[in-house]
Amino acid sequence: MAERVFMKGCEAIAEAGVRAGCRFFAGYPITPQNEIPEYFARRMPEVGGVFVQGESEVASVNMLYGAAATGTPAMSSSSSCGISLYSEGVSYCASARLPVVYVNVQRGGPGIGAIQPAQQDYLQATKASGNGGFRMIVLAPATVQECVDMVYEAFELAQRDNNPVLVLTDGVIGTMMEPVVLPPMKTDEDIKAMKAKFADKACTGHEPCKQHFCFPGSVGTGQEIANKEAEKMYATWDKDVRVEKYLTDDAEIIFAAYGISARISRAVVKQLRAEGIKAGMIRPITVSPFPYEAFSSLDFNQVKGILDVEMSIPAQMRWDIDHAVQGRCPINECRRSGGQLLTNDQVLEGARQLIKEVL
Repeated sequence: MAERVFMKGCEAIAEAGVRAGCRFFAGYPITPQNEIPEYFARRMPEVGGVFVQGESEVASVNMLYGAAATGTPAMSSSSSCGISLYSEGVSYCASARLPVVYVNVQRGGPGIGAIQPAQQDYLQATKASGNGGFRMIVLAPATVQECVDMVYEAFELAQRDNNPVLVLTDGVIGTMMEPVVLPPMKTDEDIKAMKAKFADKACTGHEPCKQHFCFPGSVGTGQEIANKEAEKMYATWDKDVRVEKYLTDDAEIIFAAYGISARISRAVVKQLRAEGIKAGMIRPITVSPFPYEAFSSLDFNQVKGILDVEMSIPAQMRWDIDHAVQGRCPINECRRSGGQLLTNDQVLEGARQLIKEVL
Protein backbone atom coordinates (compact mmCIF):
# COMPACT_ATOMS: atom_id res chain seq x y z
CA MET A 1 0.00 0.00 0.00
CA ALA A 2 1.34 3.45 -0.92
CA GLU A 3 2.56 5.57 1.97
CA ARG A 4 0.36 8.46 3.03
CA VAL A 5 1.97 11.71 4.15
CA PHE A 6 0.43 14.72 5.89
CA MET A 7 0.92 17.85 3.77
CA LYS A 8 -0.35 21.39 3.41
CA GLY A 9 -2.17 22.01 0.12
CA CYS A 10 0.34 24.46 -1.36
CA GLU A 11 3.31 22.26 -0.48
CA ALA A 12 1.55 19.20 -1.90
CA ILE A 13 0.93 21.14 -5.13
CA ALA A 14 4.62 21.95 -5.39
CA GLU A 15 5.78 18.40 -4.65
CA ALA A 16 3.34 17.06 -7.24
CA GLY A 17 4.84 19.47 -9.79
CA VAL A 18 8.36 18.26 -9.03
CA ARG A 19 7.29 14.63 -9.32
CA ALA A 20 5.49 15.35 -12.60
CA GLY A 21 8.78 16.50 -14.11
CA CYS A 22 8.76 20.25 -13.53
CA ARG A 23 12.34 21.48 -13.74
CA PHE A 24 11.72 25.21 -14.00
CA PHE A 25 9.59 27.33 -11.68
CA ALA A 26 9.30 31.10 -11.68
CA GLY A 27 6.99 32.94 -9.35
CA TYR A 28 6.43 35.90 -7.08
CA PRO A 29 5.21 35.91 -3.46
CA ILE A 30 1.52 36.54 -2.83
CA THR A 31 -0.79 35.27 -0.09
CA PRO A 32 -2.20 32.59 0.17
CA GLN A 33 0.09 30.67 -2.21
CA ASN A 34 3.47 31.65 -0.79
CA GLU A 35 4.31 28.11 0.28
CA ILE A 36 4.39 26.98 -3.36
CA PRO A 37 7.41 29.09 -4.43
CA GLU A 38 9.00 28.59 -1.00
CA TYR A 39 8.80 24.84 -1.46
CA PHE A 40 10.16 24.99 -5.00
CA ALA A 41 13.05 27.17 -3.81
CA ARG A 42 14.12 24.33 -1.49
CA ARG A 43 13.22 21.43 -3.75
CA MET A 44 14.46 22.42 -7.21
CA PRO A 45 18.19 22.28 -6.40
CA GLU A 46 17.67 18.71 -5.16
CA VAL A 47 16.43 17.52 -8.56
CA GLY A 48 18.65 19.59 -10.82
CA GLY A 49 15.91 22.10 -11.60
CA VAL A 50 15.84 25.88 -11.63
CA PHE A 51 13.88 28.16 -9.30
CA VAL A 52 13.62 31.90 -10.01
CA GLN A 53 11.80 34.44 -7.89
CA GLY A 54 10.87 37.03 -10.47
CA GLU A 55 10.78 40.71 -9.65
CA SER A 56 7.07 40.65 -10.48
CA GLU A 57 4.29 38.42 -11.77
CA VAL A 58 4.80 39.83 -15.26
CA ALA A 59 8.47 38.89 -15.18
CA SER A 60 7.68 35.45 -13.78
CA VAL A 61 5.14 34.45 -16.43
CA ASN A 62 7.47 35.58 -19.21
CA MET A 63 10.27 33.51 -17.70
CA LEU A 64 7.79 30.62 -17.75
CA TYR A 65 7.25 31.28 -21.46
CA GLY A 66 10.99 31.29 -22.11
CA ALA A 67 11.68 28.07 -20.24
CA ALA A 68 8.78 26.22 -21.87
CA ALA A 69 9.92 27.39 -25.31
CA THR A 70 13.13 25.40 -24.81
CA GLY A 71 11.12 22.24 -24.07
CA THR A 72 11.76 22.34 -20.30
CA PRO A 73 8.72 21.22 -18.24
CA ALA A 74 7.77 24.48 -16.51
CA MET A 75 5.26 25.66 -13.94
CA SER A 76 4.22 28.77 -12.03
CA SER A 77 1.63 29.83 -9.47
CA SER A 78 0.00 32.92 -8.04
CA SER A 79 -3.23 34.16 -6.44
CA SER A 80 -6.05 36.10 -8.10
CA CYS A 81 -4.73 39.65 -8.65
CA GLY A 82 -1.34 38.11 -9.41
CA ILE A 83 -2.98 35.81 -11.95
CA SER A 84 -4.49 38.89 -13.61
CA LEU A 85 -0.95 40.06 -14.27
CA TYR A 86 -0.21 36.66 -15.85
CA SER A 87 -2.93 37.11 -18.44
CA GLU A 88 -0.84 38.50 -21.29
CA GLY A 89 1.95 35.97 -20.75
CA VAL A 90 -0.47 33.04 -20.64
CA SER A 91 -2.07 34.34 -23.84
CA TYR A 92 1.38 34.33 -25.44
CA CYS A 93 1.91 30.74 -24.25
CA ALA A 94 -1.42 29.72 -25.76
CA SER A 95 -0.63 31.41 -29.07
CA ALA A 96 2.80 29.78 -29.22
CA ARG A 97 1.27 26.43 -28.13
CA LEU A 98 3.56 25.99 -25.14
CA PRO A 99 2.89 23.20 -22.61
CA VAL A 100 2.89 25.22 -19.36
CA VAL A 101 1.13 24.51 -16.07
CA TYR A 102 0.07 27.17 -13.60
CA VAL A 103 -1.95 27.27 -10.39
CA ASN A 104 -4.34 29.90 -9.05
CA VAL A 105 -4.88 29.75 -5.28
CA GLN A 106 -7.87 32.11 -5.27
CA ARG A 107 -8.35 34.98 -2.82
CA GLY A 108 -10.93 37.74 -2.46
CA GLY A 109 -11.42 40.51 -4.99
CA PRO A 110 -11.88 42.51 -7.22
CA GLY A 111 -8.65 44.47 -7.21
CA ILE A 112 -6.09 43.61 -4.54
CA GLY A 113 -9.05 42.44 -2.47
CA ALA A 114 -8.69 40.32 0.65
CA ILE A 115 -5.99 37.76 1.38
CA GLN A 116 -8.56 35.21 2.55
CA PRO A 117 -9.96 32.46 0.29
CA ALA A 118 -12.61 33.02 -2.38
CA GLN A 119 -13.85 31.62 -5.70
CA GLN A 120 -14.07 34.92 -7.55
CA ASP A 121 -11.82 34.03 -10.51
CA TYR A 122 -14.10 31.45 -12.13
CA LEU A 123 -15.03 33.54 -15.17
CA GLN A 124 -11.45 34.70 -15.62
CA ALA A 125 -10.24 31.09 -15.50
CA THR A 126 -12.86 29.58 -17.77
CA LYS A 127 -13.80 32.39 -20.16
CA ALA A 128 -11.19 35.16 -20.24
CA SER A 129 -7.72 34.06 -19.13
CA GLY A 130 -6.23 36.49 -21.63
CA ASN A 131 -6.91 38.27 -24.89
CA GLY A 132 -7.67 36.50 -28.11
CA GLY A 133 -10.28 33.96 -27.09
CA PHE A 134 -7.99 30.98 -26.48
CA ARG A 135 -9.14 28.13 -24.26
CA MET A 136 -7.49 25.97 -21.62
CA ILE A 137 -8.35 22.88 -19.64
CA VAL A 138 -9.06 24.07 -16.08
CA LEU A 139 -9.06 21.52 -13.25
CA ALA A 140 -10.79 22.31 -9.94
CA PRO A 141 -9.69 20.18 -6.97
CA ALA A 142 -11.77 19.79 -3.81
CA THR A 143 -9.17 18.02 -1.65
CA VAL A 144 -5.43 18.18 -1.14
CA GLN A 145 -5.19 14.73 -2.73
CA GLU A 146 -6.97 16.06 -5.82
CA CYS A 147 -4.51 18.98 -5.89
CA VAL A 148 -1.69 16.44 -6.09
CA ASP A 149 -3.40 14.29 -8.71
CA MET A 150 -4.49 17.21 -10.88
CA VAL A 151 -1.14 19.00 -10.90
CA TYR A 152 0.52 15.73 -11.88
CA GLU A 153 -2.03 15.16 -14.64
CA ALA A 154 -1.85 18.80 -15.77
CA PHE A 155 1.68 18.22 -17.05
CA GLU A 156 0.46 15.25 -19.09
CA LEU A 157 -2.43 17.28 -20.55
CA ALA A 158 -0.20 20.26 -21.31
CA GLN A 159 2.32 18.00 -23.08
CA ARG A 160 -0.44 16.22 -24.98
CA ASP A 161 -2.00 19.42 -26.33
CA ASN A 162 0.96 21.81 -26.30
CA ASN A 163 -1.31 24.21 -24.46
CA PRO A 164 -1.45 25.88 -21.03
CA VAL A 165 -3.34 24.04 -18.27
CA LEU A 166 -4.66 25.77 -15.15
CA VAL A 167 -5.32 24.21 -11.76
CA LEU A 168 -7.94 26.41 -10.06
CA THR A 169 -7.98 26.00 -6.31
CA ASP A 170 -8.54 28.40 -3.39
CA GLY A 171 -6.97 29.62 -0.18
CA VAL A 172 -8.80 27.08 1.99
CA ILE A 173 -7.45 24.06 0.16
CA GLY A 174 -4.07 25.72 -0.35
CA THR A 175 -3.53 26.23 3.39
CA MET A 176 -5.29 23.19 4.89
CA MET A 177 -3.44 19.96 5.73
CA GLU A 178 -4.63 16.50 4.73
CA PRO A 179 -3.06 13.08 4.21
CA VAL A 180 -2.06 12.41 0.59
CA VAL A 181 -0.52 9.64 -1.46
CA LEU A 182 2.18 11.15 -3.67
CA PRO A 183 2.65 9.99 -7.27
CA PRO A 184 5.90 8.45 -8.52
CA MET A 185 8.82 10.70 -9.38
CA LYS A 186 9.48 11.12 -13.10
CA THR A 187 12.93 9.80 -13.89
CA ASP A 188 15.63 11.67 -15.81
CA GLU A 189 14.77 9.44 -18.76
CA ASP A 190 11.09 10.39 -18.46
CA ILE A 191 11.98 14.08 -18.50
CA LYS A 192 14.26 13.63 -21.51
CA ALA A 193 11.34 11.97 -23.29
CA MET A 194 9.08 14.91 -22.38
CA LYS A 195 11.63 17.31 -23.88
CA ALA A 196 12.05 15.12 -26.95
CA LYS A 197 8.34 15.42 -27.76
CA PHE A 198 8.79 19.18 -28.09
CA ALA A 199 12.22 19.08 -29.75
CA ASP A 200 11.03 20.00 -33.24
CA LYS A 201 9.51 23.24 -31.88
CA ALA A 202 11.98 24.13 -29.15
CA CYS A 203 14.16 27.24 -29.12
CA THR A 204 17.53 25.62 -28.53
CA GLY A 205 19.95 27.65 -30.61
CA HIS A 206 19.04 26.37 -34.09
CA GLU A 207 20.04 28.43 -37.05
CA PRO A 208 17.10 30.63 -38.07
CA CYS A 209 16.41 28.62 -41.21
CA LYS A 210 16.20 25.42 -39.16
CA GLN A 211 14.18 26.81 -36.28
CA HIS A 212 10.73 25.20 -36.28
CA PHE A 213 9.29 27.06 -33.32
CA CYS A 214 6.71 29.52 -34.59
CA PHE A 215 4.89 32.36 -32.89
CA PRO A 216 1.94 33.47 -35.06
CA GLY A 217 2.39 37.03 -36.23
CA SER A 218 -0.11 39.84 -36.63
CA VAL A 219 0.46 40.29 -40.38
CA GLY A 220 -1.10 37.98 -42.95
CA THR A 221 -3.07 34.82 -42.25
CA GLY A 222 -0.67 33.12 -39.81
CA GLN A 223 -2.67 33.97 -36.70
CA GLU A 224 -5.98 32.83 -38.17
CA ILE A 225 -4.44 29.53 -39.27
CA ALA A 226 -3.10 29.01 -35.75
CA ASN A 227 -6.52 29.81 -34.26
CA LYS A 228 -8.22 27.29 -36.54
CA GLU A 229 -5.73 24.61 -35.52
CA ALA A 230 -6.35 25.42 -31.87
CA GLU A 231 -10.11 25.18 -32.43
CA LYS A 232 -9.66 21.62 -33.73
CA MET A 233 -7.81 20.78 -30.54
CA TYR A 234 -10.53 22.27 -28.33
CA ALA A 235 -13.11 20.10 -30.11
CA THR A 236 -11.34 16.98 -28.80
CA TRP A 237 -11.84 17.94 -25.15
CA ASP A 238 -15.26 16.31 -24.78
CA LYS A 239 -13.42 13.22 -23.59
CA ASP A 240 -11.72 15.26 -20.85
CA VAL A 241 -14.93 16.47 -19.18
CA ARG A 242 -15.11 15.24 -15.60
CA VAL A 243 -17.87 15.61 -13.07
CA GLU A 244 -18.95 14.04 -9.80
CA LYS A 245 -22.62 13.19 -9.38
CA TYR A 246 -23.38 12.63 -5.70
CA LEU A 247 -26.75 11.04 -4.81
CA THR A 248 -28.40 12.51 -7.90
CA ASP A 249 -30.36 9.45 -9.12
CA ASP A 250 -33.49 10.23 -7.08
CA ALA A 251 -32.67 13.81 -6.07
CA GLU A 252 -35.34 16.49 -6.11
CA ILE A 253 -32.95 19.22 -4.98
CA ILE A 254 -29.52 19.50 -6.65
CA PHE A 255 -26.58 21.41 -5.21
CA ALA A 256 -24.13 22.75 -7.81
CA ALA A 257 -20.68 23.49 -6.39
CA TYR A 258 -16.98 23.07 -7.08
CA GLY A 259 -13.83 23.09 -4.96
CA ILE A 260 -14.20 23.92 -1.27
CA SER A 261 -17.88 24.86 -1.73
CA ALA A 262 -18.55 21.31 -2.88
CA ARG A 263 -17.08 19.90 0.33
CA ILE A 264 -19.44 22.07 2.38
CA SER A 265 -22.38 21.18 0.13
CA ARG A 266 -21.70 17.46 0.48
CA ALA A 267 -22.06 17.70 4.27
CA VAL A 268 -25.38 19.55 3.86
CA VAL A 269 -26.65 16.96 1.35
CA LYS A 270 -25.94 14.24 3.92
CA GLN A 271 -27.80 16.19 6.60
CA LEU A 272 -30.84 16.71 4.36
CA ARG A 273 -30.84 13.04 3.38
CA ALA A 274 -30.91 12.14 7.08
CA GLU A 275 -34.05 14.30 7.34
CA GLY A 276 -35.68 12.44 4.46
CA ILE A 277 -35.14 15.16 1.83
CA LYS A 278 -33.90 13.87 -1.51
CA ALA A 279 -30.89 16.08 -2.09
CA GLY A 280 -27.90 15.49 -4.35
CA MET A 281 -24.94 17.34 -5.79
CA ILE A 282 -23.25 17.90 -9.14
CA ARG A 283 -19.60 18.86 -8.75
CA PRO A 284 -17.73 20.02 -11.86
CA ILE A 285 -14.17 18.67 -11.68
CA THR A 286 -13.21 20.19 -15.00
CA VAL A 287 -14.69 23.68 -14.97
CA SER A 288 -13.34 24.06 -18.50
CA PRO A 289 -14.55 22.18 -20.42
CA PHE A 290 -17.70 22.46 -18.28
CA PRO A 291 -19.92 19.39 -17.73
CA TYR A 292 -23.02 20.90 -19.34
CA GLU A 293 -24.50 17.48 -20.07
CA ALA A 294 -24.59 16.58 -16.37
CA PHE A 295 -27.09 19.41 -15.86
CA SER A 296 -28.94 19.36 -19.19
CA SER A 297 -29.68 15.63 -18.88
CA LEU A 298 -31.38 15.91 -15.49
CA ASP A 299 -35.00 14.72 -15.29
CA PHE A 300 -36.73 18.03 -14.65
CA ASN A 301 -39.96 16.26 -13.85
CA GLN A 302 -38.08 14.95 -10.81
CA VAL A 303 -35.63 17.78 -10.09
CA LYS A 304 -37.55 20.70 -8.62
CA GLY A 305 -34.70 23.16 -8.03
CA ILE A 306 -30.94 23.77 -8.09
CA LEU A 307 -28.88 25.60 -5.46
CA ASP A 308 -25.72 27.19 -6.85
CA VAL A 309 -23.19 27.31 -4.00
CA GLU A 310 -20.04 29.36 -4.55
CA MET A 311 -17.81 31.85 -2.75
CA SER A 312 -18.42 34.63 -5.26
CA ILE A 313 -20.69 37.68 -5.37
CA PRO A 314 -22.03 38.02 -7.99
CA ALA A 315 -22.20 34.30 -8.71
CA GLN A 316 -20.01 33.24 -11.63
CA MET A 317 -20.53 29.51 -12.20
CA ARG A 318 -24.25 30.36 -12.35
CA TRP A 319 -23.69 31.47 -15.99
CA ASP A 320 -22.73 27.92 -17.01
CA ILE A 321 -25.51 26.33 -14.99
CA ASP A 322 -28.09 28.63 -16.62
CA HIS A 323 -26.67 27.77 -20.04
CA ALA A 324 -27.16 24.06 -19.36
CA VAL A 325 -30.54 24.18 -17.59
CA GLN A 326 -32.22 26.61 -20.03
CA GLY A 327 -34.86 27.70 -17.51
CA ARG A 328 -36.27 24.21 -16.92
CA CYS A 329 -36.21 24.58 -13.12
CA PRO A 330 -35.65 27.35 -10.57
CA ILE A 331 -32.04 28.14 -9.63
CA ASN A 332 -31.25 29.83 -6.32
CA GLU A 333 -27.86 30.97 -5.07
CA CYS A 334 -25.96 30.63 -1.79
CA ARG A 335 -22.93 32.93 -1.88
CA ARG A 336 -20.16 34.59 0.11
CA SER A 337 -17.25 36.61 -1.24
CA GLY A 338 -14.31 38.82 -0.42
CA GLY A 339 -12.66 36.17 1.73
CA GLN A 340 -15.76 35.38 3.80
CA LEU A 341 -16.17 31.62 4.08
CA LEU A 342 -19.39 29.72 3.59
CA THR A 343 -20.53 27.68 6.57
CA ASN A 344 -22.67 24.55 6.73
CA ASP A 345 -25.42 26.55 8.43
CA GLN A 346 -25.50 29.16 5.65
CA VAL A 347 -25.69 26.53 2.93
CA LEU A 348 -28.36 24.65 4.89
CA GLU A 349 -30.36 27.87 5.23
CA GLY A 350 -30.09 28.44 1.46
CA ALA A 351 -31.26 24.88 0.83
CA ARG A 352 -34.23 25.22 3.18
CA GLN A 353 -35.31 28.40 1.40
CA LEU A 354 -35.18 26.64 -1.96
CA ILE A 355 -37.08 23.64 -0.54
CA LYS A 356 -39.77 25.97 0.80
CA GLU A 357 -40.17 27.49 -2.67
CA VAL A 358 -40.25 24.35 -4.81
CA LEU A 359 -41.34 21.36 -2.70
